[in-house]
Amino acid sequence: METIRLSMAQALVKFLDNQYVELDGKENKFVKGVFSIFGHGNVVGLGQALEEDSGELTVYRGNNEQGMAHTAIAYAKQKNRREIIACTSSIGPGALNMVTAAGTATVNRIPLLLLPGDTFACRQPDPVLQQVEQFNDFNVTANDAFKPVSRYWDRISRPEQLMTAALHAMRVLTDPADTGAVTLCLPQDVQGEVYDYPVEFFKKRIHHIQRRKPTEWEIEKAVELVMRKKKPLIICGGGVVYSEAYAELKAFAEKFNIPFAETQAGKSALPWNHELNLGGMGVTGTLAANRIAKDADLIIGVGTRLSDFTTTSKWAFRNPDAEFLAINVNKFDAVKMDSEFLIADAREGLKALTEILQSKGYKSSYTSEIKEVKEEWNKEVDRLYSIELEEGLSQTRVLGELNKSLGDDAIVIGASGSLPGDLQRVWRPEKTKTYHMEYGFSCMGYEVAATLGAKMAEPDKETYCMVGDGSYLMLHSELVTSIQEGCKINILLFDNGGFQCIRNLQDGQGIGMFATELRYRSKETGRLTGEYVPIDFAANARSYGVKAYTVTTIEELKEAIENVKKDTVSTLIHIKVLPKTMTEGYESWWRVGVPEVAKKDSVIKANQDIKDHVKETRKY
Repeated sequence: METIRLSMAQALVKFLDNQYVELDGKENKFVKGVFSIFGHGNVVGLGQALEEDSGELTVYRGNNEQGMAHTAIAYAKQKNRREIIACTSSIGPGALNMVTAAGTATVNRIPLLLLPGDTFACRQPDPVLQQVEQFNDFNVTANDAFKPVSRYWDRISRPEQLMTAALHAMRVLTDPADTGAVTLCLPQDVQGEVYDYPVEFFKKRIHHIQRRKPTEWEIEKAVELVMRKKKPLIICGGGVVYSEAYAELKAFAEKFNIPFAETQAGKSALPWNHELNLGGMGVTGTLAANRIAKDADLIIGVGTRLSDFTTTSKWAFRNPDAEFLAINVNKFDAVKMDSEFLIADAREGLKALTEILQSKGYKSSYTSEIKEVKEEWNKEVDRLYSIELEEGLSQTRVLGELNKSLGDDAIVIGASGSLPGDLQRVWRPEKTKTYHMEYGFSCMGYEVAATLGAKMAEPDKETYCMVGDGSYLMLHSELVTSIQEGCKINILLFDNGGFQCIRNLQDGQGIGMFATELRYRSKETGRLTGEYVPIDFAANARSYGVKAYTVTTIEELKEAIENVKKDTVSTLIHIKVLPKTMTEGYESWWRVGVPEVAKKDSVIKANQDIKDHVKETRKY
């Protein structure tokens, strides 16, 4: 057997450079590059390997480990999980910064390869700088924190272990049913140790992504279920987007006159103005979707994991005869809500169902209901878009202007706070994959970094970050990376004085505002109830080399948007919006933990409301 003598890190780089995926006859280089923040735990190992011969891998330098990993997640998401950027860090704090990103990737079923440095396998220098010592178990390091948030986790304690670990890493990363974060921990001494690797290990590997088809038994059960139902509702999830099942979803809905609602991940699979598109589903959903869901007797989930926001904590589906059918590549997701299921690729599952149901002449019994609720909802969105207030800008008015001004091809990105709810309800995308929302983890700090990732994935499109002031303050370091890379991104910063989404939750449960707004500490109350802290976010952005604007009127916003379109560097528009000018619940409900004992009667009342709703929810 022909071999080549390489350090473990050199072998890893060479292996990653030769990984490809194939779907529908189209081949893609799977690993585009590596995001790095070098430290003593990886700079002379993996760093040396990348510097000496990175092959066709591009090396990017991030400015925060969590941020660069979020950029990698967004890149993979926008590429429909067919290309990735790996991420490497030093040991200790650098590695632990990526744990949040690992959770974000795994929850959202997005491939993310993490390569954190680790402590010495030989243990001779223990405790090394940044090592967390475990008194009772020397096999445990800080990197064990990745285990609960990784789909696959391994530690390469000997250079030859790389071969098994790398193959399993690719197995998980390229499997639509099992993908998520993959963590390969790299002890800093082992990174430099050598082994005579078989040359065959570095051959070009093509990982074939299979479009799994449903079994005949699954199709029979599904068809029998649909044929019994008169008013089904489709929930379009992210699996529709990753499968590129746009035409199949459209055909299925139209042939059988079945309306569809969207999850955050499924939004923009089809245009907002399609006659059967009810918009967002659930807690942050539309009045149209939630009303139709209330009476539906069959819920057909396509590529969705049915989170509590989608199901309104299992309260949305009020028809006692309602049953569930899932089309999903992942059986874990498919059996939720006691569903009948097709364990299948979204495109293949929809095709199979369409063929059989068409031969049986199936049609839903909807008459004018869909048109009526859509017309009512469209009027409500028009109203929200037109709200004018003397005191300042309303959030929905700003979104209406942005929806009109940014352009059909622009990609909007978001993740947390009140903006995802408003966007799922009122944003009107007309082009496919122009809505990029991370709402599986709702991870604050994802937004700016993800906007860079989406831009790297689609460099010919403008990318716009929809972010609140609270989330921007948490993490915006990859804005600097965008300047370094000459990769223009646009930040639309909604400044409403803090975490107003959570203040609304407090108010809604009878608590009242407490430590959720960006205020000075009051000498009178001893609490954060003083005046708002004024922050010039535009000045902050300019200090990085970003072109920045401050707007307080719609006319200023219009002018700023037109300027941004012409700018050649990253931009930020600081938009001052009024608190409590976001959208409301629209006949939805969200289960949260409210105390049974409290001094305020309003809290006790909120607790009783929770109990009343729980009585009406489905139990599994």
